[in-house]
Amino acid sequence: MKTLLYLLLTVVVSFTVFAQEEEATLSGRQAPNFKLENLDGDYVELNQFLGEGPVLLSFWATWCKPCLEELQEYQKIYDEFKDKGFKMLAISVDDVRTLAKVKPYVRSRGYTFPVLLDSNSDVARIYYAQAVPFTVLMDKNGVILYSHLGYTRGDELELKEKIEELLKQ
Repeated sequence: MKTLLYLLLTVVVSFTVFAQEEEATLSGRQAPNFKLENLDGDYVELNQFLGEGPVLLSFWATWCKPCLEELQEYQKIYDEFKDKGFKMLAISVDDVRTLAKVKPYVRSRGYTFPVLLDSNSDVARIYYAQAVPFTVLMDKNGVILYSHLGYTRGDELELKEKIEELLKQ
């Protein structure tokens, strides 16, 4: 039993270290373009949102409680900065089992940022979003400046500061 526990602990620690290493490798890279469907069934591309101000990608799922808490905070940030050029795309990685919950959830919360559907996690994979919530912040040119795995209340304050700095440039 102890051997199994040690093995499980080793796997968890290894995954965490690997995820942090992958996260660190995103900084300074050009964000890969992608095309996903929004809640209205229209296809949108990342490149459509570049050029005016910083862009935030938030990978999330309806079954992820920290994701739902994070999205509430991100709505406040979006409301504060959207008129200054800030863009946000909430990318749901819900699969076919939970995909039907996305639109009602978003509508019930009154979220005004665009929500995109990545039910096969194709875009999540190219951004190394191996777990959710996962956040990627890029400048107006699409250069990734920050990425973060997980959510703890208060994480949004650091992100907000980074967005403010980018908007001053």
